[in-house]
Amino acid sequence: MGQSTAGSNWTDLGPRAGAGLAMAVVAGAAIWLGGMVFVSLISVVIGLCIWELTRLLRRDNAAVPMGLAILSGVAVLLAGYQIESGSGLGVWWLVLLIAPLLGFVLITKDRALFLAYSALIMLAALGFLHLSHSQLVIWLVLVVITSDVAGYFAGRLLGGPKFWPRVSPKKTWSGTVAGWVGAAGIGFLFASEGSTIFWMLGSVLAAFAGQMGDIVESAIKRYVGIKDSSNLIPGHGGVLDRFDAMIGAAALVYALSILLAIPVFVAG
Repeated sequence: MGQSTAGSNWTDLGPRAGAGLAMAVVAGAAIWLGGMVFVSLISVVIGLCIWELTRLLRRDNAAVPMGLAILSGVAVLLAGYQIESGSGLGVWWLVLLIAPLLGFVLITKDRALFLAYSALIMLAALGFLHLSHSQLVIWLVLVVITSDVAGYFAGRLLGGPKFWPRVSPKKTWSGTVAGWVGAAGIGFLFASEGSTIFWMLGSVLAAFAGQMGDIVESAIKRYVGIKDSSNLIPGHGGVLDRFDAMIGAAALVYALSILLAIPVFVAG
């Protein structure tokens, strides 16, 4: 996910569009079907994100990334099943900490980095599991996608000053602001009478969290000297490259919703 300066070539647009459409179809079907179908999709995505993160930080042993990925996916499935069954998550949220804590032990270098980012991934997983019971999941996905698309085209067409060149040299202020504008538009569409400002500001905040999620993942890749988290998705790199913004947005929205005790999140 990124924005480039004006005049940049568009050679990656085709692969990005094709892969993006395929992912949109899969995600849309899972959201529409809901239940354990959606939970299963989230578990696969989270497992792949943990796999890629572990590979970035420990490339000397293929078993460790695979093992942590499986543990993460199973943990999300178990937590999701508890939520879907209506029995409440209870202490089952603790299973989501197994992979981050085990990874902290097994990864001999950059342990704190792994623990922090893997915990963020798991927090985002919880957010999506709870969001699946409302239209908020559609809102969040649309906010992140719209922000990304608006930022991509604005960055390439307008260019201008870079947002954070040392970490993500392709991102521009024009693309960043365009992403906020696009997100505000989504908020406006979801607003009801008297709540327009709330939805628009909330959407911009979610978009900003998504953009920062993108920045954080870019910083990790730059730190370890790798361009993409993997090559699983044509035109997008890895799963973590594609879902870094979703992770940032979902984690922040969930955390704030818990703090504000919004019923749709804390129920179940």
